[in-house]
Amino acid sequence: MAHYLALEQERLWEKPLILIVPGLNNSNPKHWQTLWENQRDDCQRVDLGMWDDPHRNTWVNKLNLAIHQANRPIILVAHSLGCLAVAWWAEYEQQQQGNPVVGALLVAPPDVDRPGADPRLARFGACPRNPLPFPSYLAASEDDHYCRLRTSQMLARDWGSRFAYAGAVGHINADSGLGDWHFGQVLLEQLLRDHRRRPIPAQQRRSSPAAPSLASLLA
Repeated sequence: MAHYLALEQERLWEKPLILIVPGLNNSNPKHWQTLWENQRDDCQRVDLGMWDDPHRNTWVNKLNLAIHQANRPIILVAHSLGCLAVAWWAEYEQQQQGNPVVGALLVAPPDVDRPGADPRLARFGACPRNPLPFPSYLAASEDDHYCRLRTSQMLARDWGSRFAYAGAVGHINADSGLGDWHFGQVLLEQLLRDHRRRPIPAQQRRSSPAAPSLASLLA
């Protein structure tokens, strides 16, 4: 039986909605997530609520509702603690492979299992370590005070994400002075290209109307 969130196969080739998933304290007007949301017509922010005092299951449920209401393919763009909301959503929902979430850009996930971590972050531990059921990039910075680079690399391995080294840019947030963060846009565009290149099942190709021949157009 298909999961209740699964889309009909023919809908999986629609243009994805990009769901912005902020982290602790939301993303302010100078954050690249906010700039992307303002610049693109295919972006929508998930209102997780309780931004300064997050509750794991509440965040996961609100993310689940946003994915369900979209009723189209989804690419998640998560920052910081938002990455853990995505990981827990995948853990709980166990969606079909690449349906409806067809990709994710996971940026600067914090180490929620680190001794002495902010209690608000520790609520999201122990961090899920199962492979994510959709293609993803995990972008991390060399000098992120919320997570060591080596820990980020190990997390990318466990989640099955392609690791993307973002340089020494802190927590990859507004304080990093990245503007609309070109490197992140490159990663997002790669996810969108990968989605467009998804192979169409033979059954759907056979059911598609044939293109008119040149002779019929000239008749």
